[in-house]
Amino acid sequence: MRHRPLLLGRAGTALLGLLAVLAAGSPVAAAPPLSGPAALGNRPGLTDPRPCAEAAGFTCAELTVPLDRRGRFPGELRLRVAVAENADAPRGTLLLLSGGPGQPGPGLLPRLEPRFRYLMDDYRLVMIDQRGTGPAGIDCPQLQAEVGSSDITPASPEAIRSCAELLGRTRNFYTTADTVADLEELRRALGVHRWTLDGISYGTFVAQQYGLTYPHRVARMVLDSVVPQDTLDGLYLPSLHRVAWVLRTACREQSCGSDPAADVAETIRRYGNAVGIFDFLVIASIVDPKLTGETFYPVLPFLRMAAEGSPEPLMSAIDDLQGGETTPFAEYSAGLHAATVCADQTEAPWGDSTAPPGRRARALDRAVRQIPAGHVWPFPRETAAEQALISTCLHWPVSRPNPRPPRHTLTMPVLLLNGDRDLSTPVEWAVEQAARTPRGELVVIAGMGHSIQGRHPEGDSAVRRFLLGPTA
Repeated sequence: MRHRPLLLGRAGTALLGLLAVLAAGSPVAAAPPLSGPAALGNRPGLTDPRPCAEAAGFTCAELTVPLDRRGRFPGELRLRVAVAENADAPRGTLLLLSGGPGQPGPGLLPRLEPRFRYLMDDYRLVMIDQRGTGPAGIDCPQLQAEVGSSDITPASPEAIRSCAELLGRTRNFYTTADTVADLEELRRALGVHRWTLDGISYGTFVAQQYGLTYPHRVARMVLDSVVPQDTLDGLYLPSLHRVAWVLRTACREQSCGSDPAADVAETIRRYGNAVGIFDFLVIASIVDPKLTGETFYPVLPFLRMAAEGSPEPLMSAIDDLQGGETTPFAEYSAGLHAATVCADQTEAPWGDSTAPPGRRARALDRAVRQIPAGHVWPFPRETAAEQALISTCLHWPVSRPNPRPPRHTLTMPVLLLNGDRDLSTPVEWAVEQAARTPRGELVVIAGMGHSIQGRHPEGDSAVRRFLLGPTA
């Protein structure tokens, strides 16, 4: 999952600690010696090698893949790949998967390479523009302008339908399973027998889908800000439910003198805009998870003022954050996000993406009425249906759903990281996934929000031990 501002990227508390001890694994064999653009260009499937403009020490090339692997629809996609030039890295290749869906790969290297530098003597880092992302990605101008990189800001039905019409039948070929197949082609093109996957936010979903499809190709896996392996939760109930805890915890730390959750409920009662307030709080949990006001708007004072009858600061902040006029599709493709999310929601209230749009509203209404009273307080139940993860797909036309992978359990060692204040990928999702991962270890970071690696020493220490320790 991803939200503005563009950071990488989505129950319990820090007392959960470590839920399981990781079983020992064996070192990954290094890839065949390759270095520099010329050598990378000699790999089958990778073309046009050149130094990456984004980061020194990386070679960029193109991986050409079929749009439709079943061969019924013509066309090819050229996916940009960035590969570190230390092909003799002793622990092999680390594929870093960005979030969204909608984020690029190599374009994020200037920000990500410093955060992962401590791994790069031991691993060869690889990133890829997942299909539909990056400079050659999907551009739906009206949808992009309305929502930018937000998962929650709802788009107009006209913008959603316009994007689907622009894509036409090609909208069927942007499922996570299509991306998984691309990654397998990349592995073969690099000449890697097995590699390590590191996914952030939606990238955790991609990593798990790959691991369930090609388990023998994955040495180990890091999941940072976890989306469960089966399906995206379109109603976002765990996140809505967790808002009150996050706000009240921050208030206790700051002695704010009020109940900020009650302030949210009162503000919505007076002025509406529940979805805008939810979006504002999710972004705050990413940028400023302790809600101190030091790196984001002063959330708790804004909520108090709004509840007391002065909503202007809060609503102005929400207006500043909404809309995507300053988010180019190459940095985050709202069109790809819609196509993938709506295909991946195989357990939406109406079923999957093959359900006729005319029948979806009634099914969604039934699902909202079944939400237990007070479960998503301080928000009204209708917020679950109005936020964009589900409302976009309400208007998305019939398309091919994401097929389930052939296996149901991840068998490799897995490290799961999550902040207990993350409202983008709430910690409940990480707990759910850890419980079904036999060789999984969950580390919950107290006071942290979305995207842990490179932003918190406890998280980096866990990754270092997992990927660089004697059993790695």
